[in-house]
This record gives sequence, structure tokens and C-alpha cells, in this order.
Amino acid sequence: MAERLTRRQAELLGWLREHAPRLPHPPTLDEACRGLGLRSRGSLHKHVQALVAAGLLEPMNGRQRGLVLAAGRRPEPTPATPDARPTGAVLPLLGRVAAGRPIEALEDDATIEVGAEWAGRVDHYALTVRGDSMIDEGIHDGDIVVVQHCSSARNGQIVVALVDGVSATLKRIEQQYGRVVLHPANSSLQPLVVEPDRVTIRGIVKGLIRRYG
Repeated sequence: MAERLTRRQAELLGWLREHAPRLPHPPTLDEACRGLGLRSRGSLHKHVQALVAAGLLEPMNGRQRGLVLAAGRRPEPTPATPDARPTGAVLPLLGRVAAGRPIEALEDDATIEVGAEWAGRVDHYALTVRGDSMIDEGIHDGDIVVVQHCSSARNGQIVVALVDGVSATLKRIEQQYGRVVLHPANSSLQPLVVEPDRVTIRGIVKGLIRRYG
């Protein structure tokens, strides 16, 4: 079964997996705070402790030691028997994201059971879509998108972007010199154009879940 992580724990783990291999030393709490756009090192420390307790980070022995991903601690999948059905996975459900104008920041700590193909992906989370600005991509109001947490994206990818630190939106990103263009997939709507320092990428859309009835 996938580890049940809160939003912030999943973000921290995803950031470490993306950035730690590029750094000459294990990242410190201060570096992680800056990387995630946080102000409080103290609030991040409790999430570090939770990841240590879950066996996903090595214990921090002393203030000078950085954050080190635990090696070989992820549980091995249980072999399937011929009659066994794949079990689902649990991802954090972090609230709503606007496929239209930006709405609210991502702050919920609920969870959702998803397909077995998402098992073990502890750097992924889910969001409920509100609005129809991505309808030409097949993303409808009420759908749930599965998102891989990361802080960067390639042009053309569909991302969850946080605008001005408070409003989350789902758009296809185009990063130009001096500006970021967030493109809807609805011919009746205009792109959202903002300065780069106003946009924080919170993940890339990797899957779509639609429920009927």
C-alpha cells in the first residue's frame, strides 16, 4: 500500500527526489524551505519528522546534517496470486484546482483511493477540477486529475500553477522571456499572462479520473 502522506509531505518528498541529486551536499531545511516557497522552517520540520518515522528519510543527527532520502526502505509489492485483483492506491486529495480563473490555494489534507497503477507514487497527489477552460483537452468540471509534484515543467505540459501564492489554476504552460503564459484549452477563453515571479509550478498532470453517476 502507498504511504499516506499529507500534501506538504508529498511536496517535500517530491522536491528532494528532484533536487537532491543535483546538489553537492544533502539539502538543508533552509534550502528545502526556499525550494518549496515556505517561510517557516519550524513548520517544515514536523513534516520531516513524519517522513523519517515513515522510513522515507534518514534521521537527522544534528543540526548540520541535511535531508537524506532513505535507501531501500520502500516496501516491495506483494506478489499477485492468480485469483487476486489489483488493489487500489491512496493519494492525498488536496482540494480544488480551477480549469478557468484561479481559485484557491491547495490546502486540504483529505485522501482518495485511485487505481492500482498509482501505487507507490508518493510524490503524486490528486485534485478536483472546477471549470471548463481545459475541456478541449478532455478535462471536465468535476474530474479528478492526478498530479506529479515538481517545481519545473517543459513548455507545452499541463501544470498546476500557483499564482501570487494564493490561487491555483490548471493550464498548459508556455515560459517566455519575462513572462509566463498559461493557456486554456477552450477557444472562448484568453490565456493568462503573468510575470515569472508570480507563478509557482506545483506539479504536472499525469492522469485523469472521471466518475459517473
